[in-house]
Amino acid sequence: MTNDLEAIRKGKILMLAGTDLAGKDLAGADLAGADLSQANLSGANLAGANLQRAVLRANLRGADLTGADLRGADFRNADLRGAAFANALVRDASFGGAFLTGASIGNLDLSGVDFRCADLRGANLARAILYSADLSHANLSGADLSGADLEEAILNGAVLRGANLTGANLLCATIEQTVWDGALLDRACLQGTPLSL
Repeated sequence: MTNDLEAIRKGKILMLAGTDLAGKDLAGADLAGADLSQANLSGANLAGANLQRAVLRANLRGADLTGADLRGADFRNADLRGAAFANALVRDASFGGAFLTGASIGNLDLSGVDFRCADLRGANLARAILYSADLSHANLSGADLSGADLEEAILNGAVLRGANLTGANLLCATIEQTVWDGALLDRACLQGTPLSL
């Protein structure tokens, strides 16, 4: 497996669907465009890896994605519980239906990211840039969105029960049928948003 791992790190093997890479060290690997669908990457070290446009509909529970390039990656329905995203590049990625409960993705530029139907319960999205992000029908119960930029974000049908939106920017966000029960909206910018609580 050592030789295979080296070939994977160098991007020589990109068809990795269903591969068991749990706990493997793939830090700095060049996996741009790789197919990792249904792969087991739980606990894997992908810090600094190039995963642009990669298909990562996989088990990434507890994976280290610190500083990874995830732009345009497909994480739809992936298990990302406990994954680390510090300093990752995430713009235009798709997390539709992904499990991100308790994930720490604050302070990241998540502009245009697709979070439709994602499970973000208890996630840390503090100070995240979610400009034009699609959070339709996402579950953000108990999430920390304090200071987050949600300008022009789509929150139709999202659940924000008990979420912290203190100081968040919701300028011109779309909020049809959004559930706000117990959400904290102190100092939130609601201009252009038809919010009546």
